[in-house]
Amino acid sequence: MLTCCLPRRATPGRPVFLVGLLLALLLLFSVRHTLYTAWTLAALPLTWGRGASSFVISREADAFDVTFESYDAAQTTAGKGFEDRVPAILHHVMLGHAPGAGTEDKWKATRQSCLDLHPGWEHHLWTDETASAFVADKFPHLKPMWDSYPFPIQRVDALRHMVLYEYGGVVLDMDLRCRRSLGPLRRFGFVAPEAHPVGVSVGFVMAERHNPFVGAVVDSLATYNHRWLGLPYATIMFSTGCHFVSSDYKVLRGPPSDPKMHRLNGAVSTPLFEHLGSSAWHTSLDCLAIVFIGRSLRWLLPVLLFVAVGGALYLAERRWTARRRGGGCSHCRGHGGAVSPRGRSRKASEVDLEECSRTVSWVRQQHARMAGGIHLG
Repeated sequence: MLTCCLPRRATPGRPVFLVGLLLALLLLFSVRHTLYTAWTLAALPLTWGRGASSFVISREADAFDVTFESYDAAQTTAGKGFEDRVPAILHHVMLGHAPGAGTEDKWKATRQSCLDLHPGWEHHLWTDETASAFVADKFPHLKPMWDSYPFPIQRVDALRHMVLYEYGGVVLDMDLRCRRSLGPLRRFGFVAPEAHPVGVSVGFVMAERHNPFVGAVVDSLATYNHRWLGLPYATIMFSTGCHFVSSDYKVLRGPPSDPKMHRLNGAVSTPLFEHLGSSAWHTSLDCLAIVFIGRSLRWLLPVLLFVAVGGALYLAERRWTARRRGGGCSHCRGHGGAVSPRGRSRKASEVDLEECSRTVSWVRQQHARMAGGIHLG
């Protein structure tokens, strides 16, 4: 049996495509601020090192000995010829612990070590009660957000920034045992040790009262208040923690021979502190995964780019091949098959049979009208 076939060619649903494109553009526009915020965080590993000479403390730029070997361990001032920009105030924060639980006694020795090395300094131990009253009094517009943080460490980190802006001084983690006085660093308006992989550590921060950078950090707390990726570690780090704090400041980094000298990662000993490394949230699975990705960016990005480009080329080749093989039959199909414009025999499965509604009688009529026509079968 011989039938004539006009194959159905796939035509793009242009109206559907345009509507989908419009909806996608509207969605992107509605979340543009969140996307920009996410980009500022994601781009930090790529931009952190730029202009390091302007914000990293060094002997050449600041006439400062980052090893602290040139300073007396008991020096509580900035030194001769320098202004004490940072007030003589020590802040420790202890939130999320029930009264009488013994937590304060656990860290009493570490806190006392810092008080002993800074005689005459004002000192504060911020608890849930005093911290809540402080935020309500000084930052009432941020109090609802502060109360709604899902993790206690977020309230701790946010409180550090607020306290430093309002009073200035030095904020210290409870698990830091002081080895020497922090006086020599009082010459700087803001200083904190470099964190890994980017940003600065919020476990030890010094700042003058109403420091513009600290004020900008406090103002940005609401902007970065997201459940980043739905993960605890990312939410903490990107909303109030080390990765969030990054702008104009002075960073304490070790000398070229030992740039990690002042990093407070895990249980380490630095010229300033003995860090007992009690931050349990740094050992969560999402934390380990994010840290692995951060350490692998140098080779992971090229691999991902290679896979993306290779996948796109593979899909394009498959589509081009399918179009070549799927170009509709010219006029005729015989014995369940079809003939393409190039004369290749096509399977019935390659032709939309619903389009082949013309019968043999129609073909015979056309054949009869052809003078000296070609015999079709």
